[in-house]
Amino acid sequence: MSKPDEATVLNSVPTQLLIGGTWREGAGGGRIDVEDPATGKTLATVADATVADGDAALAAAHEAQKTWRKVPARERAEILRRAFELVVARADEFALLMTMEMGKPLAESAGEVKYAAEFLRWFSEEAPRISGRYSENPVGGSRLLTMKGPVGPCLMITPWNFPLAMGTRKIGPAVAAGCTMVVKPATQTPLSMLLLARTFEEAGLPDGVLNVVTSSTTGKVMEPLIRDPRLRKLTFTGSTAVGQRLVEQSATQLLRTSMELGGNAPFLVFDDADLDKAVEGAMAAKMRNMGEACTAANRFYVQRGVAAEFSRRLAERMGSLKIGRGTEDGVQVGPLIDAGARDDVARRVSEAVSAGATVLAGGSAPAGDGYFYAPTVLQDVPADARLLTEETFGPIAPVVTFDTEEEVLALANGSEYGLIAYAYTENLGRGLRVSEELETGMVGLNAGVISNAAAPFGGVKASGFGREGGAEGIEEYLETKYVGFPL
Repeated sequence: MSKPDEATVLNSVPTQLLIGGTWREGAGGGRIDVEDPATGKTLATVADATVADGDAALAAAHEAQKTWRKVPARERAEILRRAFELVVARADEFALLMTMEMGKPLAESAGEVKYAAEFLRWFSEEAPRISGRYSENPVGGSRLLTMKGPVGPCLMITPWNFPLAMGTRKIGPAVAAGCTMVVKPATQTPLSMLLLARTFEEAGLPDGVLNVVTSSTTGKVMEPLIRDPRLRKLTFTGSTAVGQRLVEQSATQLLRTSMELGGNAPFLVFDDADLDKAVEGAMAAKMRNMGEACTAANRFYVQRGVAAEFSRRLAERMGSLKIGRGTEDGVQVGPLIDAGARDDVARRVSEAVSAGATVLAGGSAPAGDGYFYAPTVLQDVPADARLLTEETFGPIAPVVTFDTEEEVLALANGSEYGLIAYAYTENLGRGLRVSEELETGMVGLNAGVISNAAAPFGGVKASGFGREGGAEGIEEYLETKYVGFPL
């Protein structure tokens, strides 16, 4: 089968709003430009939803919930399975589309498509396993029955950095649980979600179960929905600052909420680590998505005995990566999402260097079109540098030296964030001890990538709450009802 071309793929993507099973323009008639971050040129335009469009989408989800909640679990599972098979069959199309709108290299996009599809397959298998329990009253005289049902209409706000996987990770469990949805994809990368919505139509998902609204004024369009009593759940992946505002808004209706927020992942390398594995893991943890990931390793803490050698090897690897448009052969590093992201990374590097940090690789933006920044390794980074204290979405690896286990744990835990941490050591006892002490929702122990549809994804502290994926993921979309009855 021949590979898809860009024009054909773009022409296959619906660019309107999906509301109640109908593709339609926004009430205001506006359009949003979707840009190729590698060139700065417009790829396509999509409908720009108004407040009225958002209300119509929620109304459609609310109406569809009445019948969708009664659809047998096996039927819901079969829809998810068909959607999985369709995404896999169109993997090349999805990957090319994602690379065009988001910028990641084609090989990475292909990996995301595979990862995204797994959520559909995983939750197709979870749907028939929803169950309650039946038990005796411990004091006798009655029986206790619990049953689980769908939470109800959900609002899903997804990010630009993983435009397909962050959608399937939310839509999969919602469909499995019997919930309807309004999905708001990121303004920068709406095309992957729109193509996924079309795919779900073909998989047989009933009208109104999945509604998609694209909007240039997310807050204005979404806040009325969050405060609307017809909505019963809010799930968001994005920055902590935005997540905090959404949680405040959700308090009006006491919504069920899931928040997958920012991260500032520490990457710990001990003297006894296998350096070949540690450098390989560092490349995976740092450079996935050009560093534009909440799971990206942002702070590299390396024990003194191996710090110089680790830094040298990491700088050599980072400096050898090929930069370019993700569709080109051999490209390993694509652009950042927009000019603002590139400029923010450049400022942070400049600040650190001015404060005494040394550049071992990279340290600048290459000339030419697009929003590129060279993979960069810094050492002697001051403790108060924003590269260490704040989440940085970019290909920057600041290296800090430490001496003791206690010292590095204090450094790693000294952050408001707690999504994921990475630790490299050949000492099993130390590995387990450090994993227990790290204040994060996930730990990569001698592993640079651990995301898996079968595992619970989520963090603690300012990184949010709730879990996506795994057996835990579907529970976020279920309510438990207790029935007590006498004998």
